[in-house]
Amino acid sequence: MNSFVILILMWVISSFWSLPQEPPARKYGNKISSADLKANLSILASDAMEGRETGKRGQKMAAAFIRANFEELELDGPLDGDYYQTMDLYQRGPAETYVRTETTRYDNFTDIVYYGSDNSGGEVSVPLVFVGNATQVDFDQVDVKDKAVLLFSQSEWIAGNKAVALAKERGARMVFVCNVSDKDVYGVQLGRIKANATNSRLSLKYPTPIEDQRPGLFIVSPRIVDKLLGVTLDKLLEVSDDPKAKSIKKIKPVLISYKTSMTVKVIKSENVLGFLEGKDKKNELLIISSHYDHIGIKQSGTGDLINNGADDDGSGTVAVIELAKVFALAKKEGYGPRRSILFMTFTGEESGLLGSEFYTEHPVFPLGETVVELNIDMVGRRDALHQESAPYIYVIGADQLSSELNVISESVNKAHTNLIFDYTYNDQRHPERLYYRSDHWNFAKNNIPIIFYFDGIHEDYHKPSDEIEKIEFDLLTERTKCIFFMAWEIANREARIMPDIK
Repeated sequence: MNSFVILILMWVISSFWSLPQEPPARKYGNKISSADLKANLSILASDAMEGRETGKRGQKMAAAFIRANFEELELDGPLDGDYYQTMDLYQRGPAETYVRTETTRYDNFTDIVYYGSDNSGGEVSVPLVFVGNATQVDFDQVDVKDKAVLLFSQSEWIAGNKAVALAKERGARMVFVCNVSDKDVYGVQLGRIKANATNSRLSLKYPTPIEDQRPGLFIVSPRIVDKLLGVTLDKLLEVSDDPKAKSIKKIKPVLISYKTSMTVKVIKSENVLGFLEGKDKKNELLIISSHYDHIGIKQSGTGDLINNGADDDGSGTVAVIELAKVFALAKKEGYGPRRSILFMTFTGEESGLLGSEFYTEHPVFPLGETVVELNIDMVGRRDALHQESAPYIYVIGADQLSSELNVISESVNKAHTNLIFDYTYNDQRHPERLYYRSDHWNFAKNNIPIIFYFDGIHEDYHKPSDEIEKIEFDLLTERTKCIFFMAWEIANREARIMPDIK
């Protein structure tokens, strides 16, 4: 090769290197892929995941899917190589509960259904007193103190029923309610109570048994009222509607027995964590989170019963996976973050922010070294207020603990994505109280600066209609990029972001 050719080659190479290079943040932010977001959400929000209810099969499958992504990205499992932070959750549920006459026992969810959560402390035998429509006049005719009462109700539901309140005010030990206006109502009531009783709220703490305190009530099918009181239903209705005084007391009390008991079920669930170690500031931590659980399958109704939660919070979860992918690629190519990043998807958010509460009570990394928590919960849709809006996102909490964080958030957005930042829900006194309603709250309680990214409350919130077909993937991509640039800045800036001194 002659010297002239060599000179030309050297000129070409030097010219290439003198061209302005794309900044790393911009390079990797542009790698966030709508196709990847859609592919992952197509799995996470599919019917196969059964609505991802905490503790159920679908949630376990979703956890395995997220873990597989973290493994493929070669993130570290920060729990001795494991990606799961496992916890015990507790759920109260009905145990042996029945009503018994001299001849017949009626078990719970047959012709009687118990509405309550207490233990009677064994079988209780008491006189059952009839109080008709349970008016003040009716109660004045009989002594109900320390007895059970049976009353007729015209309303479909018993919450706030004045007659029930009056019975307890008069000292009744147990209340039996029968709706006689519509015989089909009992089946509706039974279905609702059974669904609630067998899917009661989960708790991180073992519930303390309640022995014979603040007892609930029994709802009774009209077809067994005569078996309980030994008087036909027609006769009881006649007495109840008799305008003459003192008709109620003609119905003699009957001795009955009942038992109520509850059990506590232990449910295993898990947060899914993927860790990317930083460089020179690796002991400081940025957390990027979502919740991957949802509300499962509806217990009654027709049509589509699976709450797939494509937006809530499938969208946030696939955003976390996509952010993990891009940061992991950057590290592999020599542009790893200075601070460490924990990508974390929580269980139990829909049951009361349980997964994030468990993490903050049992942190894998010191909370004092956790610089910022970025929480992504519903970022794939538009709400009614922004149907014709330019790309936007609700930003919640950025200025609540750190004014510095808010300033950086604004400047990073203007430099890169220029989304409309809507601060409507940022007010802690807003009626929706969204500052307290997602997993960032458990970090904010510990004085860790947070940002909560949110798209608003739309018509499909907590309904089976929250489907992937309604996700705007271009908008989801832009929002994910916005969060990426903010995460990049937090993870790589010289000084850590600090909470304001108060």
